[in-house]
Amino acid sequence: MAGPSTVTLPSGEEVPALGQGTWYLGDDPRRRSDEVAALRLGLDLGMTVIDTAEMYGDGAAEQLVGEAVAGRRDEVFIVDKVLPHHATRAGTVQACRQSLRRLGTDRIDLYLLHWRGRVPFAETIAGFTDLLDAGAIRSWGVSNLDQDDMAQLYDLSGGAAVATDQILYNLTRRGPEYDLLPWCAEHGVPVMAYSPIEQGRLLGDPALGEVARRHGTAPAQIALAWALRRPGTIVIPRSGNPEHVRENAAARDITLTGDDLAVLDAAFPPPRRPQPLEVL
Repeated sequence: MAGPSTVTLPSGEEVPALGQGTWYLGDDPRRRSDEVAALRLGLDLGMTVIDTAEMYGDGAAEQLVGEAVAGRRDEVFIVDKVLPHHATRAGTVQACRQSLRRLGTDRIDLYLLHWRGRVPFAETIAGFTDLLDAGAIRSWGVSNLDQDDMAQLYDLSGGAAVATDQILYNLTRRGPEYDLLPWCAEHGVPVMAYSPIEQGRLLGDPALGEVARRHGTAPAQIALAWALRRPGTIVIPRSGNPEHVRENAAARDITLTGDDLAVLDAAFPPPRRPQPLEVL
């Protein structure tokens, strides 16, 4: 089975199901030209969701994204994140303004709370609302929130506006399938899957290799196709290598069969009980 090519956000806007991550990009000046080229190639290939965060390289990844999308801003759906200790009402606004400067843009399309900290959700929602009113962001969401946190957020005034939960989800991290993903589906909240190939640690697995050989493709593409199979899931692999970006894009064309999924389920069993949300 192949997944849908787009995901519909709560606003009704459609975005590509396969995007691009930037964690650890921008850290090494020697790789900068390749990383910019990789992000631009991804845009050419329709991977127009680009995810970044103020935490990544203390803003270096945001600056890289800004360089990559210069002159093409209207093509791109930029996702950015505020650190929990910045996420007071005023702090959220200040952090966003700094991110906008590093990105070289006047708006962030989807602005996320990076993980839950000590600041009450209501304060962060108030900051997001101020930014929405100012036109600095177009929507807001969260990252690394488990089902209980999501339910608590959703019940707050304004909480139902949450547009996504970005989580660690891949073949080795299937815990969200038990309760978090069903909750998100029931409430119409798309999920963004980061580290979909477990930062490369998945690639030597024999079962993944077996399915890849069946399709004449690379294990990474099978891992991405597996994550993309699920409706309402945006998958954001990171790559600073243009060749790998082409490989990532090709995962959209892979249709996993029932036999393929059975092999992967045997090697990476789905959860049978609740599990705490894992993070990297």
